[in-house]
Amino acid sequence: MILEVCAYNIQSCIVAEKAGANRIELCADPTQGGTTPSYGLIAYVLEQLTIPALPMIRTRGGHFVYDADELAIMKKDIFTCREQGCPGIATGIQLKNGRIDTENLKRIVEWAYPMAVTCHKVFDATPDAFEALEDVISTGCSRILTSGLHKTAVEGMNVLRQLVTEAGDRIIIMPGGGVRSGNIAELVIGTGAQEYHSSGLMAKATNFVADETEVRMMARALKSLNL
Repeated sequence: MILEVCAYNIQSCIVAEKAGANRIELCADPTQGGTTPSYGLIAYVLEQLTIPALPMIRTRGGHFVYDADELAIMKKDIFTCREQGCPGIATGIQLKNGRIDTENLKRIVEWAYPMAVTCHKVFDATPDAFEALEDVISTGCSRILTSGLHKTAVEGMNVLRQLVTEAGDRIIIMPGGGVRSGNIAELVIGTGAQEYHSSGLMAKATNFVADETEVRMMARALKSLNL
């Protein structure tokens, strides 16, 4: 099983790799839930880490309805990530009615190729999880990061289990949202997912650096459950 750590700085990246994480989602601006990191940070992470790092492609915080100018910026960011040798990106886009913007997400997948594309938690802002599942699959994305349209993955566990079943081998469902060492085993048993997403941040953390002990405990839990 795979543990992806959402990292907002190089310190979290180093902690995550050292503690046994399998992949990084690389972001800026944690107060906005993650935006596109700087080119310098992307390049440095690719140089320093041996585990894959997937930059977030998101021009700003707030909603996921983007205009033509924002899409043009995202396209340039995607091309830059591809040129730097990133194995994938995380992004998402929706229509004003809340549904996945499949037309533009297909374009993003084409721009990103051969990088893999994770549809991030824009998925949880859609009105219907199973309609959104089929929409995202149609775009060619590799995985969906979701808490099952709930605030946390634990609260959305029933929906997550159904999504995993419906997705089959067509796309990866990756639970995220409040995933911690204290509930990750419950999520594995309850959802049947093979990949999990966590920031590894503790409640009292103010520097947005992942807690090494927490990440290590999650990684160990997944390893033990995978036997």
